[in-house]
Amino acid sequence: MRLKRTVFVFISIIIAWFTVVFLYFSQGFGEQHRKLLFNQISHLENGIQEQFKSNNEIIKETRKFLEQKKQLNKIEETGANLFTQPLVSLLPKVNFDFQENKLPVLVFACNRVSVSRCLDKLLEYRPDPDKFPIIVSQDCDHEDTADTIRSYGNQLTLIQQPDQSDIQVPPKEKKFKGYFKIARHYGWALNQMFFNFNFSTVIIVEDDLEISPDFYEYFLGTYPVLKRDPTLWCVSAWNDNGKEGLVNSERPDLLYRTDFFPGLGWMLTRNLWLELYTKWPRSYWDDWIREPAQRKERSCIRPEISRTKTFGKIGVSNGMYFEKHLKYIKLNEEFVSFSKMNLTYLLKENYDRDFVGAVYKTPVVKLEDLKNNNISVDGPVRLMYRKLNEYKFITKKLGLMDDFRGGVPRMAYRGIVTFFYNGRTVHLAPSANWQGYELSWS
Repeated sequence: MRLKRTVFVFISIIIAWFTVVFLYFSQGFGEQHRKLLFNQISHLENGIQEQFKSNNEIIKETRKFLEQKKQLNKIEETGANLFTQPLVSLLPKVNFDFQENKLPVLVFACNRVSVSRCLDKLLEYRPDPDKFPIIVSQDCDHEDTADTIRSYGNQLTLIQQPDQSDIQVPPKEKKFKGYFKIARHYGWALNQMFFNFNFSTVIIVEDDLEISPDFYEYFLGTYPVLKRDPTLWCVSAWNDNGKEGLVNSERPDLLYRTDFFPGLGWMLTRNLWLELYTKWPRSYWDDWIREPAQRKERSCIRPEISRTKTFGKIGVSNGMYFEKHLKYIKLNEEFVSFSKMNLTYLLKENYDRDFVGAVYKTPVVKLEDLKNNNISVDGPVRLMYRKLNEYKFITKKLGLMDDFRGGVPRMAYRGIVTFFYNGRTVHLAPSANWQGYELSWS
């Protein structure tokens, strides 16, 4: 539309110029009229020159955009082959520089000066500043918080969300305006990371998160799996059921697939953002991303023991879940060398064969016997559920989170929620002929 409008204006100027010249030479004018026409012609000539400059810039921008779009389409077309080939070998040679060798950390900040608690740990545990650059994106225009971030100097980069205008929200949602601002901030900051800095992958952290000593190692180790498997769309550092007593403290190396998007310290790729950014929601972005239309039956990797822990009791959620749940999440303290491990068991074809196959070979036990530790067999066991009310009853009795998003229970994979209880692994699972998630259960 912009190019068409420019051409129209350019043609109109040419027609006007020739019209004036024609009138000048075909009619008798006095000296005053001739001076006036001369000034008008000079003005038109200047306008044409400026328009030529503008047209050239537009043409350059359009060609650059079309070339980038062409190359990005090639990248997206290779997605189907990522399962069997390394991504680097599939990338075309492009004119713009993707920063493939970096795993940047994007920290979302607003008006918490306690962001320093988050930044201190990110800097303390960071193994390589060049491999893991830290970019802090601040919203809210809160000067004290900005000063706190700037105090770290060149250890990190500060970018600030320029749009501080008020957001119009439906009357019934005025008290949730903060969620609208967060979604706007997320969209802007991720555009900066992928389209301005040209990173190919981003690790997202929020200003109220503390990280584990092996936080960077966790993402470094899982990064190749995310890039290889198109059925994965994120890696998360968070386990929603990761409370003390519900995780195996002796197995910090354990990783799982989950159909639930956990967030709270997570990694996504440029390809995913290319898919999401054009339809990014005005609010509640995390619940939106969990909807079937966005998830498209893809999964995330999540740990047995969380690599992040939130200390943000006060925020837009007004402490929802914090006192009852979030403050009890266990943060991993032991360093695990994930980058030296073989994590191909997380690839879908391997995981579905080995993990899911093993789940349905475990003995089924009753909830009462599990709670009373009255089980005669050793090793993992299985609890079964068939209906929503059964699932809710079991999870409440065991202290698991009982809610659903987009029809998916928290931390479930193919309906299976795995946790640790009374010294053993437990799989809360639907029947073996499971037919998929019920959106009505949300």
